[in-house]
Amino acid sequence: MKINFINKLFFIVPAMILISCHDDLDVDPTIDPDSFTEENVFANATEAKSALAKLYASLALTGQEGPAGQPDISGIDEGTSQYSRMLFSLNELTTDNAVVGWGDPGLPDLHAMSWGASNDFTTAMYNRLAQEVSFCNSFITNAANLDSPEVDAYIAEARFLRAFAYYNLIDLYADVPLTTVVSTSLPEQSSREEIFAFIESELLEIQDSLKESGANEYGRVDRVAAWALLSKLYLNAEVWVGEDRYTDSVTYSKLAINSTYSINDNDANGDGSAYDELFKADNNTNGAQNEFIFAINFDGNSSRTYGGTTFLVHASRGGSMDAAAAGINGGWEGLRTTKALVNKFDYAVTNTEDGDPIEWADGRAMFYTDGQSLEINTIANTFTDGYAVTKFTNVDSQGNPGVDEGGDFVDTDLPLIRLAEIYLNYTEAVLRGGSGGDLQTATTYINELRARAFGNNNGNISSSDLDLDFIINERARELYWEGQRRTDLIRFGDFTSGSYLWPFKGGAQAGTSVSEFRNLFPLPSNNILINTNLTQNPGY
Repeated sequence: MKINFINKLFFIVPAMILISCHDDLDVDPTIDPDSFTEENVFANATEAKSALAKLYASLALTGQEGPAGQPDISGIDEGTSQYSRMLFSLNELTTDNAVVGWGDPGLPDLHAMSWGASNDFTTAMYNRLAQEVSFCNSFITNAANLDSPEVDAYIAEARFLRAFAYYNLIDLYADVPLTTVVSTSLPEQSSREEIFAFIESELLEIQDSLKESGANEYGRVDRVAAWALLSKLYLNAEVWVGEDRYTDSVTYSKLAINSTYSINDNDANGDGSAYDELFKADNNTNGAQNEFIFAINFDGNSSRTYGGTTFLVHASRGGSMDAAAAGINGGWEGLRTTKALVNKFDYAVTNTEDGDPIEWADGRAMFYTDGQSLEINTIANTFTDGYAVTKFTNVDSQGNPGVDEGGDFVDTDLPLIRLAEIYLNYTEAVLRGGSGGDLQTATTYINELRARAFGNNNGNISSSDLDLDFIINERARELYWEGQRRTDLIRFGDFTSGSYLWPFKGGAQAGTSVSEFRNLFPLPSNNILINTNLTQNPGY
């Protein structure tokens, strides 16, 4: 069994810290102000550490009774409401990276890019992030009463998690309430610029209070996470606040790159590529953990959820696929990918069948093709339309399944920020004019990723190959299904425009452009009705 900080505390915290009114999140982005206020929770540093675990667990789990029971978020299936599952829904299903065959209310609208202000998924994600902010606010307020350098470091971690929640909020929704204390008052709406400045100032202020690179327990953030999030924040600054901050992105990318984190090059299963180790059940120990700057931790026994990597592994299996080979008891026959992603690996095709690719030299092309068609004619309930994706699995590097003997729940941790992304951030920022970096260094970083993928130097490029078109495609190849794609496409002007189409974009089989207001999701309609301080995003 995997033992780490979060897993050790998953079942300690809910007994101590309960949400006393789950319905609060349906109408207002605040939670019961009495959460986290029991005297025993903040009696000392040891108990405060348990409360801190709740902040991490809120990104991984969904309620108080394991995979289902006493949900944190009401109004949506509990498993669906898990943070990274919704991140996948909003940032991958809306793009060229994924389609899903299920007909859950609001789900088909995501790939069709036709969602409204009452969409279950956009609403639940807003509420999940609002909950995280409220949890963090309460922790920071109460923990401040403990005079302890150890607790000060916990507070810095909580401030990082709050900043991370707001990073998601301004990416997905733009203008949202900025709150730093738990309150029953209806919050005022803040501008994207104000929230951007808050995230920036928070990360800059806490960097020295967080533990040094690699010095924290696995599953908890250190100062490199703050640098990496700043790298991401500055890379998107021109889109979000109309300001070129690419030099700053270069600066903080370099800090993260020059830390103790490293690209995993341990091909533990000997298949010729060390890329697949990043997404196996033992990715907390097989070398991948050295690349993970910020990850959500899962264990098939102690952190059970129908979201997270349990969702990614089960939902991506179906058709003729052997579920047992993935360490699970069966597939949910939902997720596939489009030919737009598959075609980004055209340079690496080593075998075809009836003209369609079925094998690739690039180990990142983790597609299952047997019985699957490259073309998608029907999304709904037709798992064999579109290649399946085998990227995430519940077997370890030695081929052993995860610890859940029933095969329901998955051990695999999910990286939210890994060093490979920071390599790509550095390269893009340099290409966009950021100073302090250079193209040759960027080329070295890209070739390190491609050599890992190929298992040799056959995929290496020269600096003359590097341009923005290459980088957006390389980001797709390296980071697909990791919750990044929508944000990337928006930054490159490809998400809503007709300049880049993919199957069923905008609901059309061949793809079509959609209105630019789709670059943002709507604020939940029930929040707008209750809180008159909020103004809905344009178009909704």
